[in-house]
Amino acid sequence: MEHPVLLYDGVCGLCNRTVRFVLQYDRERKFRFAPLQSAYAARLLGKKGVDASDLNSFYIVVVREEGEMLLERSDAALFVMEKLPGIWPVVARILRLVPRTLRDGGYRVIARNRYQVFGRYDTCPLPSESDRERFIEV
Repeated sequence: MEHPVLLYDGVCGLCNRTVRFVLQYDRERKFRFAPLQSAYAARLLGKKGVDASDLNSFYIVVVREEGEMLLERSDAALFVMEKLPGIWPVVARILRLVPRTLRDGGYRVIARNRYQVFGRYDTCPLPSESDRERFIEV
């Protein structure tokens, strides 16, 4: 499997914390990252018929032999958890027992309120020099 790409809202405080969390625990450096505000995200999501200007989700793009697979909302979050070390894959397996409609409903509530709770940046923060190679079009 090639490196999955996490597409996130670059100005969202929660999204940026999530990216920093993945950077910290992704010791195998599997994941790549791109803000939804990037041309890369717009092109990729456009091919899938998804509007990149809808910032209320984050996505994982997985490239496989049969083509690109796009995961969103709770499925994307669980995919990330499954790829991290430690307790996270176990937590993801437990959460997969919850029907997707309920998981995504919870996700939507958090997404709607994330700026109020976690803040918002004026611009996308730049990654550190040591992590910059893992970001696409930042």
